[in-house]
Amino acid sequence: MAAKGSKAVIYAALAANLGIAVAKFAAAAWTGSSAMLSEAVHSLVDTANQGLLLLGLKRAARPADVDHPFGHGMEVYFWAFVVALLIFALGGAVSIHQGWRKLWAPEEMHDPWINFAVLGVSIALEAYSFSVALKELRAVDAKGTTFAAIRRSKDPNVFAVLCEDAAALVGLVIALVGVGLAYLLEAPAFDALASIAIGVLLVLVAIFLARETLSLITGESASPEVRADVRRILGADARVVSVQEALTMHLGPTEVLLAASLDLRDDLDGAAAEVAVRELTAAIEAAHPEITRIFLRPIQTPAAGRTPQLATA
Repeated sequence: MAAKGSKAVIYAALAANLGIAVAKFAAAAWTGSSAMLSEAVHSLVDTANQGLLLLGLKRAARPADVDHPFGHGMEVYFWAFVVALLIFALGGAVSIHQGWRKLWAPEEMHDPWINFAVLGVSIALEAYSFSVALKELRAVDAKGTTFAAIRRSKDPNVFAVLCEDAAALVGLVIALVGVGLAYLLEAPAFDALASIAIGVLLVLVAIFLARETLSLITGESASPEVRADVRRILGADARVVSVQEALTMHLGPTEVLLAASLDLRDDLDGAAAEVAVRELTAAIEAAHPEITRIFLRPIQTPAAGRTPQLATA
């Protein structure tokens, strides 16, 4: 996915969450609702998270240098992991603490209609942000379920926002039910329980995001489909006897490194091996533009007094 698409998703979420956070804090202060305060903290954390994702995009766009010869693309994964930690610590833990405190020291809710109005507007704004992120995700991967597409996605700027928005929508429904029951039954405990439930939801989302981004930080390979197609392209060439290894690693959402060892025909000399490498490299780049770094190592059976040729591209 292009950085332009990722930024559009983040900006949409940032605008929605910032407005929602201000409205929720005002409503929580006026009505004394624990669930609304938890939702306000949730939206504030999400707003900060979008800022961190934008920072990650900016830093990842820096050109390669001597210390980072493959570029800085993997910084996107680091900042997405930080986002997961913030959701866990500032979103989930604070909401659970707030709900637990109000459960044992309940406070009467005032003017609950304010909460209902703010929650209704928040659901509409979050639904819009969610639709933007979902559209970007499905534009790249329309196969199977949305959850499967999230698992396959290598762009945390999109799947993190999508998961945040999904959690926000579920959290808003929980808050709406909690505030409604607290008002109708005159039982503030439901408001506190809703806050705890929102916190648990955020903790679960944070764990999922941390697991997905950790896999990318530690050098996740390209998708099985890409790996299989690379082997097909290499193996289909008449000069290739077999593909010994074909290793891939994501250097960023749209950057993949490929390193492969090829068993070439014995009758190819060094010059012919170099031609084969160049042509195979061009074929892979044409089929998969996301593979930006290609290293092919031809292997030949040594003739008498001759060492195997090595060529890279």
